[in-house]
Amino acid sequence: MEDLSSSGRAHKVTITNRRTCSINGVNDVLSFDVHEILLETEQGMLMIKGDELHVNRLTLDKGEVDIDGKIDSFTYSEAAGGAHKNESLLSKLFR
Repeated sequence: MEDLSSSGRAHKVTITNRRTCSINGVNDVLSFDVHEILLETEQGMLMIKGDELHVNRLTLDKGEVDIDGKIDSFTYSEAAGGAHKNESLLSKLFR
């Protein structure tokens, strides 16, 4: 029972011991550093915060990202897409 968006890609997050994370349904990686990773996913903007974060594998063709590090939080914002597709990153974040 998967909820698929208009592109047909499912969004799935798997976290193991708060040290590794695999994410499917990723459309774009907007920014990343050792403390924060910002992703555009099928379910909206996803901000991951922590320490020593690293993007180990990125396959945008398949919409997959693997992350290592100490994961402290995941925060979603409103889904990007539809009529808002042409908005800038800042307007998406500060709606």
